Amino acid sequence: MKTLKEYNAEESRVLAAVVVSVVAAVACCMPSVTGAAMANEIEVKPNIVLIVSDDQAWTDYGFMGHEQVETPNLDSLARRSATFKRGYVPTALCRPSLATLLTGHYASTNHVTGNDPSPKYAPKGSPLFKQRCAELIAKTDAFELLPEALGRAGYLSHQSGKLWEGSYQRCGFTHGMTRGFPEKGGRHGDDGLKIGREGLQPIKDFLDIAKQEQKPFFLWYAPFLPHQPHHPPQRLLDKYTAKVASISVAKYYAMCEWFDETCGELIAEIDKRGETDNTLFVYVCDNGWIQDPNAGTFAPRSKQSANEGGTRTPIMYCWPNKISPQSRPELATSLDIYPTILAAAGVGSADDLPGLNLLPALMEPKPIKRNHIFGEGFAHDIADLNDSSRSLLYQWVIQDNWKLLLRRDGETHSYTSRHPVSAPQVQLFDLAVDPAEENNIADMMPHQVKKLTALVENWKPAVHPSLQPVSGNP
Repeated sequence: MKTLKEYNAEESRVLAAVVVSVVAAVACCMPSVTGAAMANEIEVKPNIVLIVSDDQAWTDYGFMGHEQVETPNLDSLARRSATFKRGYVPTALCRPSLATLLTGHYASTNHVTGNDPSPKYAPKGSPLFKQRCAELIAKTDAFELLPEALGRAGYLSHQSGKLWEGSYQRCGFTHGMTRGFPEKGGRHGDDGLKIGREGLQPIKDFLDIAKQEQKPFFLWYAPFLPHQPHHPPQRLLDKYTAKVASISVAKYYAMCEWFDETCGELIAEIDKRGETDNTLFVYVCDNGWIQDPNAGTFAPRSKQSANEGGTRTPIMYCWPNKISPQSRPELATSLDIYPTILAAAGVGSADDLPGLNLLPALMEPKPIKRNHIFGEGFAHDIADLNDSSRSLLYQWVIQDNWKLLLRRDGETHSYTSRHPVSAPQVQLFDLAVDPAEENNIADMMPHQVKKLTALVENWKPAVHPSLQPVSGNP
């Protein structure tokens, strides 16, 4: 079994050297290209397929070098993509991570910082808890969500898999599966969670509709895979129990391959309809996961954490004959996905988006004008729906290969043990030689800590003017 610790540090050093040289070579800034300007270069609006894995480690793919996990379909996609092996999500928990994809903004901006309102202040099932659940979902109403923006350009859109922010209609999809809160089981995505585990028929039906209506389509494929429950097909479980000693690890590895099989089926369905050449495929994982070999849950420093095991993910962009297949050495963030998709569709977007439109750099290709990215992490339960600092547990920045983690004093309720107060207030890692973040060198590098801390202190995520305080919060 290959762990984060065992990941090939030599490859990381090579990538690091390329990043530094690329950034140093950028004498001219990457021009800002709006969606409208990009539309002039794109004759036909592309279909867009967003594939979102659920709880998967950044190492656990064939193309990322894993020695046991087999992902032939995603390996093939990676070979045909601009692939960022140093990709990140800004927060390592499913609901806020998905909300950043929908809104294009940090969790501290859209206020979807955790999975639930804290039951510490409103018992689950109480009228006040339900009220706060409704208020939390309403936070995204202040933003033009990704399917809504694409709808302005005539796209049909289909939601399947996870969706926390209400029904698919509320989020601007024209078609979908999730009924959403307050319907029964609407917390994760209710009917949408059947996709992949029970086949792809709803997606196949939608693809037929889009073809019949001759309209471009947007697919949100965020299956509940490889997420728990880890109940893989027996044939896959048998395969991995023969590879590894831990049954919990074997189940998780088998789920990773099962997810890969569904991705292959999805891509084949699009190809069967002759749409592959005019389809932009985007891949990302919502947050990381390191399987505990002795239990059916995740190990420390993965899901919910600021560590690489929680926030790092490969990010891929595949668009035949438009984006050259390439292994990109730069840092990437999932916040780039919103503006990049809209640019591909020829749709203008707001100026305050924190992510970059990567399309010009991917189509040329040319260097990306960025050498650092930010992230933040919050408690699973939201203490105050209007004051994100109440639940803020950490902020982080990566510049080149330096990673700084700053622990904050937000409160936790559920999963308190995942965020020990004994953790160092300041942590600094050199990811080029220590991708497993085992050696905190903050005391040895005070000047680097000072430099990166200044970046964090000067980082001001946008405050959305439409998000006004709502009565009834603590």
